[in-house]
Amino acid sequence: MQRLLLYIFGTLFLWACESPKDLSIEEILTPVEEGGEPNLFAAENGDLYLSWVAYINDSTDALNYTRLVGDEWSKPQEIARGIDWFVNWADFPSIAAFEGKSDALVAHWLQKSAGGTYDYDVQVSLSKDAGANWSPSFIPHTDGIPAEHGFVTLLPAAKGRMFVTWLDGRNTKDAPVSNGADHGHGGAMTLRTAEFDLDGQLFEEAELDHRICDCCQTDAVMTANGPIVVYRDRSTEEIRDIYIVRKVNGNWTQPQPVASDSWKIAGCPVNGPAAAAKNNLLAVAWFTGADQENHVKVALSSDAGASFTEGFIVDDGQPIGRVDVVLNRNGEAVVSWIEEVERGGEIRLATVNVNGKQGESKTLMTTGISRQSGFPILEKHQDSYILAWTSGEEKTTVRTIRFEL
Repeated sequence: MQRLLLYIFGTLFLWACESPKDLSIEEILTPVEEGGEPNLFAAENGDLYLSWVAYINDSTDALNYTRLVGDEWSKPQEIARGIDWFVNWADFPSIAAFEGKSDALVAHWLQKSAGGTYDYDVQVSLSKDAGANWSPSFIPHTDGIPAEHGFVTLLPAAKGRMFVTWLDGRNTKDAPVSNGADHGHGGAMTLRTAEFDLDGQLFEEAELDHRICDCCQTDAVMTANGPIVVYRDRSTEEIRDIYIVRKVNGNWTQPQPVASDSWKIAGCPVNGPAAAAKNNLLAVAWFTGADQENHVKVALSSDAGASFTEGFIVDDGQPIGRVDVVLNRNGEAVVSWIEEVERGGEIRLATVNVNGKQGESKTLMTTGISRQSGFPILEKHQDSYILAWTSGEEKTTVRTIRFEL
């Protein structure tokens, strides 16, 4: 009873101190003990999943997940654990559900493949019984080269398949090192994709871009015309703007810029884009430091990414990025990011339509700005929104809130 009263008091205090007056925010206590790197996935049947990396001890990590049931997260379940995982604040695991098969789940994590710091593979595991049992993991890339493979996005696809895209470093090995090369190696990072079914059979492996930024997140969403992937490109002149590739009539388009910021930077900013789509409406949000000015921007498309509005600025002057985006019922983009403030950081929110930012930004929660704070994840769930982030106030753990706009 004492713990319950302390929780109720603490939650009321949290609302009073941190909730904007025009937002209704409630914290949903997670079952996470020591852990971080959260991710959210909203299934087509309305289920919402939260995954995270549980820190078992100094040498062992595990991938756990839970499902939102009413106003509570369910008992956590473990998918896999290992002593040779690549655990990274910006490149974190995920969980997803197959289209039309609510009991069919998939999860991914990263596992070391050799002795090099950045030698690791993508590992994928499948469940056909709503997570009761998970298959031995398999690797969706077939190069067999000990190199970087990460920043994965899973996306349910047609024909009972799962679409997967990732950053692939196979070409970075055994290449001459040039000035400005990331991680101390030569060659270029590539963007690749494949599909797989519930038996782990691979289909349609392809290279989508032969030279991209080395360690920024990817995102992929399904439009009425097919899947699109957004990512940070890398030109030979070190321009690192946000690009898009689209699968139209079964064929992948050539990479095109979402917007031309012309951000020239000799290293990876570790700040990838986010996307959301409904039918042919598409929103892409991103961080840029072009012209020595940091900004969070969002652009909208009404033709599934063939063309975009200008990149509208949504930040309040001191953003560090780490963006996410969803679409609301009115077809507006709801963008989240971290804004630096005097006492640390704030997770902020803005609504944008084809005319630009609507009203003032809203502060959801306070947070840190160090790598430990990770990337807040925003997801639409029924008539509300769920935000998950890594908190390091007393211990490293995962917190979630539900709010309405």
